[in-house]
Amino acid sequence: MTEKHFSNVVGFDDAPFSRDHKGKVKLVGTVYAGLRFDGVLIGEVEKDGFDSATRLIELIGGSRFAEHIQLIMLQGITLAGFNVVDVFALNERLMLPVLVVARKQPDMMAIREALLSHIEKGQIKWTVLERLGEMEQIGDVFVQRVGISSDQAAAVLGQLIVNGNIPEPLRTAHLIAGALVNGQSRGSV
Repeated sequence: MTEKHFSNVVGFDDAPFSRDHKGKVKLVGTVYAGLRFDGVLIGEVEKDGFDSATRLIELIGGSRFAEHIQLIMLQGITLAGFNVVDVFALNERLMLPVLVVARKQPDMMAIREALLSHIEKGQIKWTVLERLGEMEQIGDVFVQRVGISSDQAAAVLGQLIVNGNIPEPLRTAHLIAGALVNGQSRGSV
């Protein structure tokens, strides 16, 4: 059996926000066909909320790109603070694999502590993270995955990492999200 090749990918990142921000946070998705940048999806999620998977499902499912997208990439498992993406619901509802990418290994014990002691309904969010398990290193990044093998993840990362260590769909989403808030993109991805 041959491994699936993922040529159409959407990558999501959230926009920057201040620590004392309350309410919605902008979310940007960039759609790629191979290394060709094909489009942008923009939405919002609630800071520290529970709506990230639902909003991603709506954004992808309601887009003109829905029938072509083969893989969802996330810049980390949380959006807008501690709005943990239920990647299992995302995978199940859209029937698409999900690849979570991070530049460095997160401190899971610090995340657990923060969720359980400072975030409303943090135990529910921690359950998703616990089910997903530890991040694994592939090349220079760390990943978590649902519906995609380690070999497939390595292949798609090899295809989409061109500048730096982050795949182009996530790098571009990060730059656009920053520009939405600051008027221009800045900083490292």
